[in-house]
Amino acid sequence: MHVMQVDWDDLKTVLAVVRGGTLAAAAAELDINYTTVSRRILRAEAALGEVLFERLADGYRATDAGRMVAEHAAGMEARQDDLLRRLQSRDQSLSGELVITAPQLLVGPHVAPVMARFAAAHPQVQIHLRATNDLLDLTRREADLAIRISRSPGDTLTGLRLCAQHAASFATPELAERLAEDPEAAVDWIAYEQNPRVPPTILERYPNTRLRMVFDDMAAMVGAAQAGLGAVRMPMFLGRASPGLVQVPLLAPQPYAAIWVVAHRDVWRAAKPRAFREVLVPWFKTNRPLFVA
Repeated sequence: MHVMQVDWDDLKTVLAVVRGGTLAAAAAELDINYTTVSRRILRAEAALGEVLFERLADGYRATDAGRMVAEHAAGMEARQDDLLRRLQSRDQSLSGELVITAPQLLVGPHVAPVMARFAAAHPQVQIHLRATNDLLDLTRREADLAIRISRSPGDTLTGLRLCAQHAASFATPELAERLAEDPEAAVDWIAYEQNPRVPPTILERYPNTRLRMVFDDMAAMVGAAQAGLGAVRMPMFLGRASPGLVQVPLLAPQPYAAIWVVAHRDVWRAAKPRAFREVLVPWFKTNRPLFVA
């Protein structure tokens, strides 16, 4: 069998389709359009003389040959990422792009002010912020530096704990006043879907508390609490920064996942991540009282 030379972009596209299962998912991962993905797959199949995917109604399913190609492409990608990280570790310039990821709700009150100070000190650095609760893969260079709310920020990464956190219950001033006047009043509780119940410690003190709503997103829970739909357990920094909410005594402050800054060990000491940490760490040290009771 004669095999033509295969373009690396085409191999990466095969890998992305295997990972995502559809052309659309691969296009989103590679930041290209749907038709380019299709064209690259056809080109790879022509070069290799193999059918790499079964075209199904609900997506693309890799053939044995497709899985073999994807496996080797993943190894090539890992070696490329390793090389680029090692080169980045040698970069001592304070110019170019710095990619940071942080939870969305932490950005406004705490990450954005740090970015502003950093930008003023290092105007030649362009910050690319990826605001998401997803744990981006720092090994695959999806970000240079990650700010994470986590009890386990990643054993394979280098990191620093920025501050501890507490969580408590928050609601509107009207609900807080009602609780103060009548501890026996019925109280609506808004829960996160990972723990969809009223905490037992609340029921012990406020037995008329009832589960009203369950959400899968903390920003939506904040909005519901601001609208007066009930009380919410949330990190103290978030409750304190949310207009129209006050702390209520339904739930005593309790430990919550800490805030960390992490990076791949190859990238940790590079100039731009190090310079950003030099602004980030003092900010959190100064503002630690906002995160704990």
